[in-house]
Amino acid sequence: MIDLHYWPTPNGKKVSIFLEETGTPYRLVPVNIGRGDQFKPDYLRLNPNHRMPAIVDHEPADGGGPLSVFESGAILFYLAEKTGKFWPQDLRGKYEATQWVIWQMANQGPKLGEAGHFRRLGDREGDQSYAVRRFTDEANRLYGVLNMRLRDRRYLAGDEFTIADIVSYPWTVNWQAQGQDINEFKHFKRWFEEVGARPGVQRGLAVGADLSTDNSKLSEEEQARIRKISARPSRSGLSLSNSSKSARRFASGIAQKQGAAGRHSSRMPAGKSRRAIWPRRLGSGLKAAIKPLAAWSS
Repeated sequence: MIDLHYWPTPNGKKVSIFLEETGTPYRLVPVNIGRGDQFKPDYLRLNPNHRMPAIVDHEPADGGGPLSVFESGAILFYLAEKTGKFWPQDLRGKYEATQWVIWQMANQGPKLGEAGHFRRLGDREGDQSYAVRRFTDEANRLYGVLNMRLRDRRYLAGDEFTIADIVSYPWTVNWQAQGQDINEFKHFKRWFEEVGARPGVQRGLAVGADLSTDNSKLSEEEQARIRKISARPSRSGLSLSNSSKSARRFASGIAQKQGAAGRHSSRMPAGKSRRAIWPRRLGSGLKAAIKPLAAWSS
């Protein structure tokens, strides 16, 4: 049995679609991100990044105790491996699908999310015209990438429906809110309609429909409370202001020491071609979080 810690967002729906498509038994565990459930200690044990979704597999393949996985892409790899479905295992097919899952995680999800965020934000936090233009244009570019990819193949990884399609589809459902017109992308539109017509995809999208709230219908006070929760830093990390200040000092120190290393590199003893560089006044929290940078000299 799989526990799916979930809220009905595009990232959550990636996992619910996979589970519905494969008929994998699961138990839904709501994580109300508007209420701040993602910061509760029990959930942070599953995902220290305080985001959802996460899963707990109570019957992992190694026969051991319950196994938890966070990050939607990692979850899909895990479930695809566990079920033997939607992730080809021949060398070429496997990496056709894998590269598009990584593309989604690194490009499509973050950029479409930013486009939606800044387009909803309006001007209550100041002029957002640059951010709206930047991320709407980037969203348009990414839809173009999908369109070109799909011009000569049925699905993203070829002729078979895979986790590459499952991971990418939910973020395209709200194309209008991202400032796009899918009629401009005929190959993408064909794929979009075909994937959206699959019964498993439809069931997966519907999971938790009774949980979501239309924030636009909430009072301004309640909307402000939710925004505050969403911006809340992790208690286990540095405060945002201190982190930013430390990062600036860190970068300044690195630049100064790299310059010094370049000036004195000819006097370095043989065998001393690499050394870790740290500013003297670097907070212990940031030092623990960032790997030492190595300065290379000739």
